[in-house]
Amino acid sequence: MAFYSKDVDSAFHGAGAKPGLEIWCIEDLRLVPVPKYSHGKFYSGSAYVVLSTSVLKNGPPQHDIHYWMGNDANEVDSALASDRALELDAALGSCTVQYREVQGQETEKFLSYFKPCVIPVEGVYSSQPGNSNGETNQVTLLTCKGDHVVHVKEVPFSRSSLNHNDVFILETASKIFLFSGCNSSIQERAKALEVVQYIKENRHAGNCEVAIIEDGKLVGDSDVGEFWSLFGGYAPIPRDSALAGQQQVDSPVILFWINLQGKLSQIGSDSLDKDMLEKNKCYMLDCGAEVFVWMGRNTSITERKTSISAAEDFLRKHDMSSRTHLTFLTEGLETSMFKSYFNSWPQTAQTKLYDEGREKVAAIFKQQGYEVKELPEEDLQSYINCRGTLKVWQVNGHELSLIPVSEQTKLYSGDCYIVQYTYPGIERDESLFYAWLGHRSVLEDRADAIFHMSAIVDSTRGDPVMAQVTENREPVQFFLIFQTLIVYKGGISAGYKKFIAESGIDDDTYDEKKTALFRVQGTSPENMQAIQVDHVSSSLNSSYCYILQNGTSVFTWIGNLTLSRDHDLLDRMLELINPTWQPISVREGSEPDSFWSSLGGKTEYPREKEMKKFIEDQHLFKFTSTEGDFKVKEIYSFTQDDLTTEDVLVLDCHKEIYVWVGRHSTIKSKQVALNLGLKFLETDILEEELSLETPVYVITEGHEPPFFTCFFEWDPSKANMHGNSFERKLATLKGKTSSGTAPARNVRKAYSREATPDGQRSRSGSSNGWERSVSPASSRSGSHLKFSDNHNVSSPTPVVRKLFTGSSPYQDSPVVKPSSPSTKENSVQIDASETSANSLIYPYQRLTVVSTDPVSGIDVTKREAYLSEEEFAEKFGMPKGAFYKLPRWRQNKLKMAVDLF
Repeated sequence: MAFYSKDVDSAFHGAGAKPGLEIWCIEDLRLVPVPKYSHGKFYSGSAYVVLSTSVLKNGPPQHDIHYWMGNDANEVDSALASDRALELDAALGSCTVQYREVQGQETEKFLSYFKPCVIPVEGVYSSQPGNSNGETNQVTLLTCKGDHVVHVKEVPFSRSSLNHNDVFILETASKIFLFSGCNSSIQERAKALEVVQYIKENRHAGNCEVAIIEDGKLVGDSDVGEFWSLFGGYAPIPRDSALAGQQQVDSPVILFWINLQGKLSQIGSDSLDKDMLEKNKCYMLDCGAEVFVWMGRNTSITERKTSISAAEDFLRKHDMSSRTHLTFLTEGLETSMFKSYFNSWPQTAQTKLYDEGREKVAAIFKQQGYEVKELPEEDLQSYINCRGTLKVWQVNGHELSLIPVSEQTKLYSGDCYIVQYTYPGIERDESLFYAWLGHRSVLEDRADAIFHMSAIVDSTRGDPVMAQVTENREPVQFFLIFQTLIVYKGGISAGYKKFIAESGIDDDTYDEKKTALFRVQGTSPENMQAIQVDHVSSSLNSSYCYILQNGTSVFTWIGNLTLSRDHDLLDRMLELINPTWQPISVREGSEPDSFWSSLGGKTEYPREKEMKKFIEDQHLFKFTSTEGDFKVKEIYSFTQDDLTTEDVLVLDCHKEIYVWVGRHSTIKSKQVALNLGLKFLETDILEEELSLETPVYVITEGHEPPFFTCFFEWDPSKANMHGNSFERKLATLKGKTSSGTAPARNVRKAYSREATPDGQRSRSGSSNGWERSVSPASSRSGSHLKFSDNHNVSSPTPVVRKLFTGSSPYQDSPVVKPSSPSTKENSVQIDASETSANSLIYPYQRLTVVSTDPVSGIDVTKREAYLSEEEFAEKFGMPKGAFYKLPRWRQNKLKMAVDLF
């Protein structure tokens, strides 16, 4: 193993054995470790190697290596840092991703290690104690860019450095000024305040004043006068000082082969295929703003060093060195961004290619006395009180039927249900809503379930959590609130019955007179399920217990790999399904012939222990919308502070997805947020093989449940602060605690009234079968979702947005009063002659509720009326006259489908 090779610098001995950061600096042509108290302080005259080690939930550590070069570092030190980074990679089993970092152009991943910022200082690093290393106390002007990680760069102390688009920090010996360009975003201003706080505490020991200067506001304020006096007096900032030259231009993607002498040979452009990459060669992929070096698994360290030097020379010759990110990838460890540039990257890529190497390194660490975390048991902890109130409604087209308490833990695979769970929170009762979609339910019932749930949630006080779950993909929390759940085959909804009748499919709905096989699963009496499966022997599995019912005969089958805990659950579940049954207990391997004949004969079935899948670590992404396209950007090393009130974020936990909606974001409907989560699943940005049926939760800021906050070091006071992100940071900077700021919502006493859908609503439509879909409330046409690599993917359009205006079909709602469900629907119509006479016509993109350039001054309840006849017919598939003859509820559902409601 290369870990002990004499070619590896002794400074790397034991590196990567523990989670966290390790930093080395090149000093006098040798590596010296940087003590932890100096982490985050980088000298512009030095070059560094940074190792980030994360102990993931799936076993061996994950390593990222960065080598950082200051603007004033000499070429020898920079080259040495590059070589040492490659040696460190070899020492760690060649299973790292390496990044070249240039001062002022660092990657967001690198900056995320040093929140709130990295502010390089002049001079050269010295490991000798007492050396000031060139730090001075002079007037400094910094520019801050970024909304989650901040790129801080020193600019000349001159009025000409200021502009209207950025945020600036002017640091003097006794005062720090924050100047916000009028075109800067609230998030950038808020992050800049964190930098101000950092400078105040680390450079001034907390003893200095802070002044906020707003661009364009010339009030008689002493701080404003003092700020401009430092620049020689006030003068307007030119409007043309916006940095237009920084606009990104799409560049061709070019693939080069790097030969043993470091010469580049172009082998492809734009249309690339994974097969172009050979295991015994190195390649460079030039993407303009980012360059990748791909190193085949069978290449030597010498070849890799040559390739890295060739790529760095390429950047220097083309004057790209200071503005281009350079990433080094070993075969099998390609990033999602790299893969996105290839047309046909295998979907079943070997993501665990270097697990063997990692395990060997982990074994070496253990021999040296370092602790290496093994694969943990799955966390089945309930983060909420599971002794609350449960209500379940069955969806039957336009009807909702409240299921009696004694029957609400029995669901049918061909049906859909709405689940409301109310539990005591810290200050009030909290509600959690699920739409449970049976695996064999028809699409029309699924769409109705989402529609009904969205309407109930919109009419419920307290901003409850909303989730969509599909049978066989339920989250642990769903099972814990049911505690006991039985899922039968078949269905009782009219939609299901109609579909099987039209399709000529036998009705296999559970009946005690029929043969039925149940798989018993779970971990405790508070979390156990019986799932009816096909009554054939191939449905058996040695890791489970089963109940086989055949007329008057009942067998319990105990798999050889089951535990006493499983046997206890089997007995409990048997009594719940039918306490009168007298079963015949059968051990695997000793089954009577009557047992196999009930299953249609003995066949092969899984007999090996069911291996637990790796538990993936969480990733946080930010959604942004530009001209109808959605972009997703990952936020590295995330904390609660990254939940910015202006944002919509997705927490990807692999087994479930959480869409977090900030109070000051542009998304006001939970249905829109749900569809964003479904779009995220469809694109699978990390290529982690996310199922389209992964549970999706929608959570509003200030109402985060404990099973979401457990992924953060959570401070409840931050979730209740008032104002936008800048106002909150400013309050913190000025020393106001959360109790001194007004809460964002009124704290109410616990309420007991619950939204209870119990009415009826007419709707038409036919079943669409059991085809697998991203969402029952979606269609294939619509907007696009764009990720940070600028690749578009098609995504569904939300069908339902919020409860239609007019009468509510939901009785006993704490907000909406009940009314007659049918008469009022048909009486509330839009006058077709009135809308036809409308002379104002606007394009569809400006009329949608998610438009980035919305039309002002229109009747927002009649958005569709402002469409041209041609666009109206295109979007609705009918002329305006026919549309306005439809019932009001039907109009609203059609409008929701095209984002006009």
